[in-house]
Formats: sequence, structure tokens, C-alpha cells
Amino acid sequence: MNYTLHQLLVFQKVVETCSITKAAEELHLTQPAVSIQLKNFQDQFDIPLTEVLGRKIHITEFGYEIAKLVEAIFAHVQSIESVTMAYKGQLTGRLKIAVVSTGKYVMPYFLGDFMKMHQGVELNMDVTNKSKVLKCLEKNEVDFALLSILPKEMNLEYLDLLDNDLFLVGNKHSEVDFENNSEEIFKNLPLIFREKGSGTRQIMERFIEGSKITIQKKMELTSNEAVKQAVLAGLGYSIMPIIGIKNELVTGQLKIIPIQGLPITTKWRLVWLKGKKQMPLPKAYLDFLQIEKNRILEKFFGDLI
Repeated sequence: MNYTLHQLLVFQKVVETCSITKAAEELHLTQPAVSIQLKNFQDQFDIPLTEVLGRKIHITEFGYEIAKLVEAIFAHVQSIESVTMAYKGQLTGRLKIAVVSTGKYVMPYFLGDFMKMHQGVELNMDVTNKSKVLKCLEKNEVDFALLSILPKEMNLEYLDLLDNDLFLVGNKHSEVDFENNSEEIFKNLPLIFREKGSGTRQIMERFIEGSKITIQKKMELTSNEAVKQAVLAGLGYSIMPIIGIKNELVTGQLKIIPIQGLPITTKWRLVWLKGKKQMPLPKAYLDFLQIEKNRILEKFFGDLI
């Protein structure tokens, strides 16, 4: 047999995606190139690795067994690279972080300099909803997660990174009668919520419940970006983290509506399972943050702190 690492990589990606098209997209190759590499790999076996039923590709039992061995091969390849980098005195490995959607405005700034310092480090940052972030934490699938509200049911350790201030926001044409009290104001405002389970949604609901406010007009959207676009379009108002709307506030497209009880301030926190034994790479990242956090705050978030 004379297969190449490239053929193994293509086969591994086909197994992961069960699709030539998706494998090609993720590998940044053409579909014919993936098909050729898959065929060249298959030609070295008398037993089929895949089969096509209808228009869908399926992995055979034999194919899955080979896929397990391929995964082990790549683990050894990574070990070779890590040992080589270690002998050069360089940090290596893959840093895995799960980030709630609004955290995409925060986390990259705390990673940039670290990644530049350590060229042998790979980053896997999954920006997703809070429910998935908590599942990744619970299953110990990531080194860290970025959250603004810590779940009570999980035993976590954390490092505070940045204040998370939430304000009531409307577009530049917003007109609110400030002579009315908060309850009267909210009765007349169409309010835009994030989806259930979102940290921002939880904060909004706590504020509304604590202020004993009745909401008459309400809509729900599934991402912070969607909420922002809806507010910009004049569909309504929302309580939003200022971190995600800085540019729109500067340009005057959005404006803060001053309301008693706002802003609400939580913390952006880098969290990990309590008692987790940190490998050298995540430990090095925590050490980096302890030393560099204040400099990063001043450099990128000076107008917010």
C-alpha cells in the first residue's frame, strides 16, 4: 500500500461530513479533487470504504474501522509536530474555546497577541448559543468557555475579563417620552428579545420582572446581530450589550435610551470546570491573561472601562 497523508485527510473529512461537497468546502478543494483522492485511496483496498445509495454517500463498517486508524495516525502526526516544536522551545497544540454569540465581540482581542507569540498553536473557537457552550463545558470538550452569566448547576472556576454593560437601545429616530415612568415607557415600546436560553434574554427578563414592567409588544430573534439589525430598521427597541453596538453608537445609527435601573452590568468571564487539570497550553494561556489582561483592556476596550 502507498497512500499519502493527503489521501488520509480527504478520507477523514468525507467520513466526518458524509458528503463529497462538504468535504471539499472544508478542505478548500474542488469536488473532483476530493473524488479523485478518495478513489485513489479506495483503490488500495479490496473492501469498499464507502457506498453510494441514491445520491448520498455512506461509510461502510470497514470504512469506519479504517477511519478510526486514520484518526490515530493523525494523532501521532500531531505528536511528531509537537515534539519537534518543543525541541525548538515553542508551545504547540490546539486551544479549544466555546464562546456565546455576543462573546465574538470580546474573545478575539484576548487571543490575538497570544497566537502571534506561539506560531505552533492552533485555535478552535466555536461561537454558538449558550446551551451548546454549556454542553461543551459539561462534556469537557473544550479548554475554556466565555460566558456572561454563570450557570448555578455547574461547578466552575473563572477569570473575569471585562464588564458587560447592557442598555436600552433604539435607532436614531427613536422618540421616548421621558416624562413617563419606566413602566409607562415600556408599555408603548415594541421590545425585541433574544431567544430563550440566551444570557442577554435572561438579563432582560430579570430586569423586567424586578421592575414589575408589563410588556405589551414583543418579538423574538435568534442572534445579537439579528436584534441589532431589527433595531436599526426601526422594528423596536432592545436591551443590548454595549460591546456589540459600539460602532453604531459612534456613527449615530443607534442611541441609548436612559431608563432607571439601566445599565445592567455583568462580567465577561473565561470559565473552566473546577478541578480540571490544565495541560501546558491552556495553562500557558491563563498565565498570559493574568499578566496581559489589563494591557489588553486599555488597548482595545479603553472607551468602555
